[in-house]
Amino acid sequence: MLKSFLSLFLQQNCPLCERITEQKICQDCLKQIHSQQFKNTAQFWSDELPLFVWGNYEGKLKQAIAALKYERHAELGEMMGQWIAQAWLKSLARKQLILIPIPIHAQKLKERGFNQAELIAKGFSQVTGYPIQPQALIRSKETKAMYSLKPKEREENLKNAFKIGKLNQSKTNVLLIDDIYTTGTTAKEAVKCLRSHHIPVIGIATLATTKQI
Repeated sequence: MLKSFLSLFLQQNCPLCERITEQKICQDCLKQIHSQQFKNTAQFWSDELPLFVWGNYEGKLKQAIAALKYERHAELGEMMGQWIAQAWLKSLARKQLILIPIPIHAQKLKERGFNQAELIAKGFSQVTGYPIQPQALIRSKETKAMYSLKPKEREENLKNAFKIGKLNQSKTNVLLIDDIYTTGTTAKEAVKCLRSHHIPVIGIATLATTKQI
């Protein structure tokens, strides 16, 4: 009786479909999310900026990212980072990496209450053991929303948007962490900032991308 009562108490609504679930995301939604996972998560690793990406930015995966960022379901962030890390260990596992999440501006951080990239990095770290340095890169410029901007406007919008913060072991290779990779403008500007301070960056790992295979 007590066990049954506790089980009912521990249930919650799935943030994606509102069904009752004992998990962070119900099994049906989780199955749909995992259907968006790439078979080859390292398919873009040979690009000019090496990109490791877990899945396609569509369907339930897209909805899950929106729930994390805009509906403030922070509990999803670490789980997403664990998914990326599990795929990483199967294909590109390396020793001695530092994880640096792509930062958001202080004003946005105040409004949202968390940086989704930092939560994802925490989950990634839990699986891989790589240390995180969330203060290593600072978003010093409050930028406009990117979705409505043309490529040149994106570049201008993000120009000098980052600066170096507190970074230990600057000789150790860095893996950037973010939630979505679209045109790569944000990631490239972050890499430019780090490399200008002689900090080696091997690439970026994200949950999803709009890039076509």
